[in-house]
Amino acid sequence: MTGCDPIFQLLQMLAISAYYLWFKAFHVISVIAWMAGLFYLPRLMVYHCAALEGSDQSETFKVMEYRLLYVITTPAMAASWLFGLLILFVTGGTLFSSGLWLPIKLFLALVLSLYHGYIARQVHLFRKGRNTHSAKFFRIINEIPTLVVIAIVILAVVRPI
Repeated sequence: MTGCDPIFQLLQMLAISAYYLWFKAFHVISVIAWMAGLFYLPRLMVYHCAALEGSDQSETFKVMEYRLLYVITTPAMAASWLFGLLILFVTGGTLFSSGLWLPIKLFLALVLSLYHGYIARQVHLFRKGRNTHSAKFFRIINEIPTLVVIAIVILAVVRPI
């Protein structure tokens, strides 16, 4: 059977590379959806701050924020992590040997996940009528995911370190 081993390894490598490309495609798609949610949720909160609590407008924002968080943003975050980890699995972790870019990228993805959790907490506070932040606060924190995703893209594409 030793004569078949190189052929088997080649077939296995081709199968893994096909999975890798699919996982990579779905990872990029889910990250785009996740970032769209993280960019839009604080913007909704900026406008929500101007709405009187209990008004039709406030109630509409509550529904929009809740649906964006739970129908799009949270599933997209979970899919981003799932497909990212599957990429690591099918490559056998060899990406870790290509420099520090991957551990830093993973750390920044964790930062985005923590930010996601913070934004989810703000959605819950708005739903209960207990928001204590201003529109200016939400405008400022809306820039966090932009800065983090710029760093992640540079790390993943350029791999400077």
